Amino acid sequence: MKKNKNYIVMTSIFPPSEAVARFASMKDWTIIMVGDKKTPQDWKHENVIYLSPENQEKLPYETVKFLPWNLPARVMLGYLYAIEHGAEIITQADDDNIPIGAEWTIPSFEAEYPHISQKGFVNIYQYYTNKFVWPRGYPLDKILEKNKPSTEKQKGSIGIWQHLANKETDVDAIYRLTNNEPIYFDQNEPTVLSPLALCPFNCQSTTFRKETFPLLYLPGFISPRESDIVRGLIAQPLMWNDGFTLGFTPPTVVQERNPHNYLKDFQAELLIYLHSEEIAKISAETATKEKTMPENLMRVYEALHQKGLVPKEELDLLAAWTNDIAKLMK
Repeated sequence: MKKNKNYIVMTSIFPPSEAVARFASMKDWTIIMVGDKKTPQDWKHENVIYLSPENQEKLPYETVKFLPWNLPARVMLGYLYAIEHGAEIITQADDDNIPIGAEWTIPSFEAEYPHISQKGFVNIYQYYTNKFVWPRGYPLDKILEKNKPSTEKQKGSIGIWQHLANKETDVDAIYRLTNNEPIYFDQNEPTVLSPLALCPFNCQSTTFRKETFPLLYLPGFISPRESDIVRGLIAQPLMWNDGFTLGFTPPTVVQERNPHNYLKDFQAELLIYLHSEEIAKISAETATKEKTMPENLMRVYEALHQKGLVPKEELDLLAAWTNDIAKLMK
């Protein structure tokens, strides 16, 4: 099995897909697949480390005790495994996202890129297409606004890269129920959000540098259609405190989306339709530069729980995650 410091971590309930095969062929990446109770028992693929449910039960992480089954949050065990084995970069990908090209090159985390400095939410998709489309989790009362802030090239420290996806790009159920037109983005250069500029980002093709690994925490007790968006809304203010920002790259994958019921997706996205701005605001107002990233993460989730936005079980899972992170990253 190849060993690299660059890891791609996935979870799936399906047999190995074309996307998995393409990822597994990349020479500069170690691939981890995290199984679930619904994953075929005989799942295996060359050049992929497969963590079966049985393997997961034996892992020495506190997170194992609190993590529910049959949810995308199982992927966190793959993150911890990658960190334990020396990961410097972790990309989360989906098994229905087919890589564009034979190899991946992640843009530098320390370089000069166009920056958006406007305060508040920015629809990043308008920098890569003229189509009327918005990211999942974007505040619905802003989708008709036609403000495209200018950019200025400057140096920055990018903590997380969100890579766009062509065809079945990441949109909410409202878009799919009312339009559902496939989106093919322009191959423009990467674009970075300066502190105080916000945009939702997902877990479909997203790269974290080592300093932001604590922010890989994926909520396990809210809907999967909400969890990665909530993660991203919380992560951005926490990154600002540590001198990092969020960047977006042109498409690196083509999504051949697994079957979905759009009306059920709509029901499962209510938290982010109604509370995206509130979640980001709570994160920005709760996190302080005096606290570490894991400490701020816990404080934010405690505040969200007090507001009734996440259940108590989320705090127990997060406490286990932060304990594991502290042990593995010391």
